[in-house]
Amino acid sequence: MSESNFEPKLVTVLREGYTRKLFAHDLGAGFVVGILALPLALAFAVASGVKPGQGVFTAIVGGFIISALSGSRVQIGGPAGAFVVIVYGVVARYGYDGLAAATLIAGVLLIAMGLARLGTVIKFIPYPVTVGFTSGIALIIFSSQLRDFFGLQMNAVPADFVHKWGAYAAAAGTSSMQTVAVAVATIAIVL
Repeated sequence: MSESNFEPKLVTVLREGYTRKLFAHDLGAGFVVGILALPLALAFAVASGVKPGQGVFTAIVGGFIISALSGSRVQIGGPAGAFVVIVYGVVARYGYDGLAAATLIAGVLLIAMGLARLGTVIKFIPYPVTVGFTSGIALIIFSSQLRDFFGLQMNAVPADFVHKWGAYAAAAGTSSMQTVAVAVATIAIVL
């Protein structure tokens, strides 16, 4: 396959011959990925402020498109934690219709960047920038879960980081010890 002529790996695999053994391996891998990705999609949808079903639908459609158009035999696609922050902000400010529009615009931009071969630009991003971005996203996702962790009685959580922590402080007296106990037990089981 030449650099200028993209061909999805699915086409290559089907051309080479797809056996029952390969299908069995792919089915097993798909089952494992589904067990991991679908509950994660539910959790990310709820954290993003959309309906859980929308997260599952997105994971299924996105996973299918990634698998069908990927350039790798072992490509796995699924929900990404970094998008929780973006989706929550868009939904909070523009609603679900705004999210749908932003998704279409992002898709067009991704296709344009792919056609322009801009994926190689990633090698110019320094490692500390990547680590800092990942740490920042982790902190923002952590802060988005405190209402549920402590069982705080709040109608809505502000999207802005600083205002979110102020709202948590204001609602600190409404926490539920039973909810905290379940949350701590869950973390203990995971660890």
